[in-house]
Amino acid sequence: MKSAPFQWGPLLESGPLFLGILNLTPDSFSDGGRYLDPSAALTQARHLVAAGACMLDLGAESTRPGSAVVDATTEWGRLEPVLAALGGALPGIPLSLDTRHAAVAAKGLDAGIAVINDVSGLADPGMLELAAGSVCGLIAMRSRRQGEGFLMPPYDDPAPKDASLAIAELMGVRDRLRGAGIVDQRVLLDPGFGFGTTFAEDLALWNALPRLPEALAWSAARMCIGISRKRFLVARAGMSLAPDQRDGLTAAAHAEAARWGYKVFRTHAIR
Repeated sequence: MKSAPFQWGPLLESGPLFLGILNLTPDSFSDGGRYLDPSAALTQARHLVAAGACMLDLGAESTRPGSAVVDATTEWGRLEPVLAALGGALPGIPLSLDTRHAAVAAKGLDAGIAVINDVSGLADPGMLELAAGSVCGLIAMRSRRQGEGFLMPPYDDPAPKDASLAIAELMGVRDRLRGAGIVDQRVLLDPGFGFGTTFAEDLALWNALPRLPEALAWSAARMCIGISRKRFLVARAGMSLAPDQRDGLTAAAHAEAARWGYKVFRTHAIR
């Protein structure tokens, strides 16, 4: 008997859904290197779940500006022992795998992950084929590529921007998945704050959140807001804070988005 396709609806019935970020990297912008050791990762996972995370999002390749591209073998080598530890210690917590490599995603599915979170919006044909042939949940993000990495323009570029290009790119992600026969109920769309955008464009995109569901014909409840500890928050507030000091600004942004109907937040910490 085939498994039923993953649907986000049951997880969204009781208020906000926090995806606790677990970075298994040496170079992530916020906490790179802290959780490379599986025992440290397990301790942080327990902390996130105790604070209210209903799902854990594991990533083993940093996507911060200027980060090094990681091959699939290295990425899986970081993930495999942590997935094994979490499966034994927290069996009731669904796991999301933050990867843009189809080979890594396939191994993750075999290891029992519930969701593939692809920051490149399943642009790779292999990833799209894997997703279409599976029943897992999906998080598909809008981003801009530059070679093997991501386009990261100067964030303080003063040129005025609106949100029209980013919204069109997010529509493209939506349509790519629909074109592959992937049902909407399996999918969360992520606007991709900071991925190829300047502060001016991020601000325009944030201010467009109240009208984004109508523009996309897509429920706010089935979008993932990934704003945790990002430089957008301190730039908007006119402050200077290290990433791990931005959790108050993150919580305030989550509350702001929640008033507009958004329910899914990918976050380093939960308040």
